[in-house]
Amino acid sequence: MGYRKFRDRDGAGWEVRDESDRRWVFKPLRGNEQSETHVTPPPRVDDPFELSTQELQKLLDGGRPSRGGRRPPSPFRD
Repeated sequence: MGYRKFRDRDGAGWEVRDESDRRWVFKPLRGNEQSETHVTPPPRVDDPFELSTQELQKLLDGGRPSRGGRRPPSPFRD
């Protein structure tokens, strides 16, 4: 399966990956300096290819940028 690619209103390229039915990730393509963004997909939509560019833009606008991919320290590690 391929991932959906689209350009936002500013012309920046993104790749939309469906990690699960509750979380999609917008990954910036080459030349896009923005951060990876996590979104909750709309209900009853299983595939990013089912959405228009405008609908993807709305999801991206309401998404949460990741914080560099670092996990918080585990309280169970020594």
